[in-house]
Formats: sequence, C-alpha cells, structure tokens
Amino acid sequence: MTFTAIRGGTALADEIELEGHLASLLRLENIGLLLGAGASVAAGGLTMSALWDEFITKCKEESIWMVEHGFIREEARTLPNPVVPNFENLIDSLEIALSDWARQMRMAGDDSLLYTSSELELEKKLNSLKKIKAALFRTVVSAALLRKDWWLSPSGVETNDDGLASQRTILQKLVSARQPGQSSPWVFTTNYDLAIEWAAESIDLQVSNGFLGTHIRRFSPQSFDLSFRNTQARGEARFGVYNIYLAKLHGSLTWKEESGQVFEVSAPLAHQRIKAFMDERNGEDLGLMVMPRAAKYMDTIGYVLGELFRRFAEFMSKPQSCLILCGYGFGDEHINRLIRSALLNPTLQLVIYSSGFNGDPNDLSLPPALRKLLSLKNPRITVVGGGSAHAHIDSLAGHLPDPLIYDEDMRKFERDLREHQYPQDHTSSPGVQL
Repeated sequence: MTFTAIRGGTALADEIELEGHLASLLRLENIGLLLGAGASVAAGGLTMSALWDEFITKCKEESIWMVEHGFIREEARTLPNPVVPNFENLIDSLEIALSDWARQMRMAGDDSLLYTSSELELEKKLNSLKKIKAALFRTVVSAALLRKDWWLSPSGVETNDDGLASQRTILQKLVSARQPGQSSPWVFTTNYDLAIEWAAESIDLQVSNGFLGTHIRRFSPQSFDLSFRNTQARGEARFGVYNIYLAKLHGSLTWKEESGQVFEVSAPLAHQRIKAFMDERNGEDLGLMVMPRAAKYMDTIGYVLGELFRRFAEFMSKPQSCLILCGYGFGDEHINRLIRSALLNPTLQLVIYSSGFNGDPNDLSLPPALRKLLSLKNPRITVVGGGSAHAHIDSLAGHLPDPLIYDEDMRKFERDLREHQYPQDHTSSPGVQL
C-alpha cells in the first residue's frame, strides 16, 4: 500500500512534507510518545489480533468451550481469519460469570452437605472458566515477554541487536532534538514489556520511570520532577537532555506490590516470577499489570497508575506540546477520553501512526475513536497510514529528523560567515586562521 497522510482535512503530498512537519514539531517545548502493542511487534511482541490467533491456536478446547457457553461466536475461532472479539468485553463477561457461578456454589454449600448433579456440573463449569481466564492472561503475558535471552542476559540488550533498533533511533533523535532549557521527552506506553527500558539502557540513556532507589526501588512520583545535567559541560551543553521520562500506564512485568507499596525488581528476578505465573494453570494476576478488560478504568485510579495517568493528562495540557502515537489501536476508552479532552489545549499537536488508515477518514474499518478525531478535520491532528510498510515504528524512526541536519546547516552558515569576513584573497594574510 502506498504512503498516505492527512493533516486536518488536507492530504500531505509525500513523506518529505511529513518529515518537514515533524521537524517543526520536535522544536516545541514538550514532546512525547504514546506507544501501543503495535510498537513492539518488531521486537517480538504481538498485536491484539495476533494475540487472539495464538490463543485459539494453542487453546483449542478452551475456545470451543467458550463457543458452546455463548462467550464468543463460532467465527471468532475460525482460522485463518477469525473475527477478533473485544478483549475487554470478553474478559468482563468471563469475570461476571465467574463471580455469579462462585456465588451459586457458596449458596449450594450453605444449603446442603452433598452436591446435587446440577451443582457438580456447576462446579465443573466454574473450574473450566477459571482455567480459560488464566489461559487468556497467560497469552497476554506471553505476548509481552519479547525475547527470552533479553531477560536472562547479565549485560542487557546489546546495541548490535536489531530487535530494538527503531526504539533506539527514536529515543536518540528525540533527545538530540531538544533545545537548551527544554524538558526531556516523555514516553507513555500501554505495553507491559521492557522494550523502551532495554533500548534506552543499550545507549546509556537514563530512564526516569517513577521509581527511586538502588537495591530497593520504590515508586516515588517526585522523581518525575527531577532531571540530569552534565557538571563537566560548558555553555549551552549544561542544559542538555540526558534522560527520558517513562510512564507505563497499564503497569509492567517488573512491578510488584508488597505491604501496600509498589516496587520495581530486576529483569532476571521478574522473569522467575513470570515463569511461576505461566506454569500456574489457574493463575489470575501478576504484579500490577492491568489486564485488558473494561474494568481496568477502575484499576487505573490507584496510587501508582493514577499518578501516571495524571502525568499523561498534565503533559497534554501544557503549552506547545506534541504527542506522537504509534502502535496504539484506540482500544482503551479511558485513554481516548483523555486525548479528546486534551484537544481543548489550542497548542497541542497530535501525530498518529495508524496502519489501518488508507486515506479515507470515513473508513468504517478504522476504530471509532480514530474516526472521531479524523472527522474534526483539525489541522493540529496528523494521521499517517498506508499499511504496515509506512505506519509502524520503523517508519516513525525514519521520518523523525536527524539532528545532524541542523549541525550541517550551522557548519555551512559558519563557512559562509567566515568567507564574508575574510575574502579569498586575504586568506593568506598573516594572523588570519580559518
């Protein structure tokens, strides 16, 4: 599919025009990314549709059971092109049934010492439902693991590993584009994986993710108000940017809650915990991940996630801000609401990379939330599409301007200035050095 992009109600001519637009946006006071599941595909992650394909392939009996009991339709498990159900609604319906059947079992236990045949059947259904819910959660976690060797490597992800090449490029370009006195870039993500952390560590970029501590890292939101500086630098370099801010809006595979506090653990230790979770057939939860369900809006009002969402809303409300969305499928209505509300900020710019966008704002295959944004025809909203070849994270990495372009312009300006001050016939004069 060919490249397509639209700004407001006007189509952009080509990628060069898009790159120029992005170059101007990176000069704004505040710059941020919102990454969804699609942004981690190149690193081994799965989109929601790919995740569902994996579930119905590996858990055939569970998918058949859900069809028989009315939780999904037959076409949802018909390969090779199943109709992907709404994950949030599906898990909500499973949890509602789980709660109701558990209540019926408790009532039956209070009324008699022996189960009737119907009660035994109910217990069997209850156990099956628990296993199916656990299987779904294990599939979600599996999609966020990326590569096993990254978890177990004592030196982290190497810079020659192409799996995170785009993430590294994007982070380097965002940081290098910051001007003296401007704040560090923000990265907001709905992903549980460690792609951003590993990419930043591989290029020695500091990550401020809300946790402070050396051996014991405890969530301390005031860390988002701190920044790094180079004490050896002189001039404008003293105001350079040496870190990014990372807000994992749905939690992380490396978080755990203990005694009312939230801690971050190392990747190898977290991997042990994840392995135990994956081996437990009836496991229902892991750390502070917010599983894909409609009720996760309630999960986000807690201390940690509530603070991260507050920072997200605060970022979009700041003057002269730009938020770039990549790999986000607009499936989280609580995030969609914040984005729509943020458009009341007259200086907010949105750039959306959507692999499903073909240039038609009225395409019914697009997520309703994205169609709503397109219908506004707001010149502050740019949508980039054209299929996966033009709208995934690799394209974003290529479209962002290289800071060396600015350096070359400055060198050319300096050469022109020197030629003006010292004409060619004076270059050999004593005491003049170019």
